Amino acid sequence: MKRTRREAAQEGQPDATLDNTAGSLQTGIVFMLASGVLFALLDTGAKYLTADHHVFQVVWGRYFFSMALLPLIVGRVSPMRVARTNHLALQIVRSLLLLAATAFFFTALRFIPLADATAISFVSPLLLTMLAIPLLGETVGRRRWTAVIIGLIGALIVIRPGFGMAGWATLLPLASALAYTFYQIATRKLCAVDPPVTIFLYTGIVGTAVMSAVVPFFWTWPTLGGWLVMIALGLLGGGGHYLVIQAFRRAPASALSPFTFAVILWTTTTGYLVFGDAPDAPTLLGAAVIVASGVYVFYRERVVKLN
Repeated sequence: MKRTRREAAQEGQPDATLDNTAGSLQTGIVFMLASGVLFALLDTGAKYLTADHHVFQVVWGRYFFSMALLPLIVGRVSPMRVARTNHLALQIVRSLLLLAATAFFFTALRFIPLADATAISFVSPLLLTMLAIPLLGETVGRRRWTAVIIGLIGALIVIRPGFGMAGWATLLPLASALAYTFYQIATRKLCAVDPPVTIFLYTGIVGTAVMSAVVPFFWTWPTLGGWLVMIALGLLGGGGHYLVIQAFRRAPASALSPFTFAVILWTTTTGYLVFGDAPDAPTLLGAAVIVASGVYVFYRERVVKLN
């Protein structure tokens, strides 16, 4: 079955056909879960490096070395064709939003446990539901509004303002979530006019260019181990986004989105194994509330679209 021009632009495969095989949904879910593992390892490596290096240097490594995966992700498409965009300004703004989200989150990792930062940052799907009304013109019913409010309460359970956690540091993953929410909105708009390979290209170029201009002012020379971890950050970040692209080529967003919350499980595991950070009961409770609210929001969005 041939795809429409719009579908081809969204998936970045102008001459291919949709994958309608019986196992495509399961494959997409596997790719999404695997991307979560890579992102968890990325965050773990970032927390390890920020103990000895400025966060800007860590962010630079994440972007600079991810460029090594561009040939794999771009494939056989002409570089000039990949670089052609219908909305250059939005490409740049979107890339800067992801850069800000990354910087906020990596800074948070210096001060609070990995699982806590990850749980707080997952209010992003809830914020997206709120901002979809004024920015995307979507209608949100009272059920989804209730889920959003409950999810934000879950974030407060994790943060526990005034009860022991570094209060100001817990605002950093919230800032990251807000920047990431605007990044997602920009991505939705760009997917209507540019293919994913073009979006990925500008993400890497803008992030690398900005951080390469900034990082000399904060540079400390890494050890061999530090270099290896920094290289790994780039490969994990680029590889994770590549798997996400492949997942969305095989399954609809409504089916895949709930599986993004598996990252909380992975980061809880790596945080405990590497740093000995075992999440306490409030963190686990708050994370469960956030996940349940997010999954319900995705479910309601799917129901609304089907009706």
